[in-house]
Parts: sequence; structure tokens; C-alpha cells
Amino acid sequence: MRVHLCAVGRLRAGPERELISDYVTRFDRTGRALALGPFHEHEVEDKKGGGMEAEAILLERALPGGALLVTLDERGRLLSSPEFADQLAKWRDGGRQDVAFVIGGADGIAPGLRARADFSISFGKMVWPHMMVRVMLAEQLYRASAILSGAPYHRA
Repeated sequence: MRVHLCAVGRLRAGPERELISDYVTRFDRTGRALALGPFHEHEVEDKKGGGMEAEAILLERALPGGALLVTLDERGRLLSSPEFADQLAKWRDGGRQDVAFVIGGADGIAPGLRARADFSISFGKMVWPHMMVRVMLAEQLYRASAILSGAPYHRA
């Protein structure tokens, strides 16, 4: 199952990019044997300042056809790492070819796009910088692949 990140904004070189690259490399390596991955990143940017609705149009264009749509949103479900790993495995085992994780811009995800989501995940009640959410998602994808492969990375 291919994994896509569709996000508003461009992530420049720096510590967040380095962390994401490291975790994505680990995920792609570990996930390959589990039929998870590869990871693809799709960045969109609303240069005209049209807000959430304009961003939603750009995000929808970036979504792979037929992909399971998962939003990262503070109203989403709180999952433990093992629950997230199990959910990825269920999607994969259910025959999904693509899963797309969507991260909106500073104002969030437009209600219409949020309503289309097949699933929504929250990383807690706090609001996180969007670049940190990317890092956290990349780490959790790697952790999920480690859990599913029986590796000792996750010790809970």
C-alpha cells in the first residue's frame, strides 16, 4: 500500500526535513517487506491567498485517485501507536492500494474536504505546528512498520 502525504506548504531544508527524511527512509526500508510504502510527499501552496477552500482544491488535486483519505485534525481520533499500526494493516489487508494523509494549512482543512475523509487522526488536543505534524506522522509510520514487523523499536 503506497503512503502519501498531501500537505499545504513547502518544507525547506532544516531539522524538520532531516527528521522526516530519516524516518521516511526507515519506513520505506522496514515497510517494504510488509507491503507498506513507498512514501510519497505532495506539497501544495496557495500563492493567491484563497484560504482553506483554495487549499482544499489544491489538496484534492494532489490526492491519488482512489486513495483512502485520512485527515490529520485535532477533532480526529486519538490512537495509540499499536492501534495506528493495526489500522494501517487493516487498510492494507482490505486491499487499499493508496492511503493519503492530509495536513491542511494554518487555518486547518476546509469543512468539505474534512467531511470527505474516510478517517481522521488527532495527535492530541494541542495544536501542533504543521511542520512538526509531518515529523510526527513520519515517525509514527516508521513505528507502525516496526510494530508490524515485530522489531523492538516500540516497547510499550
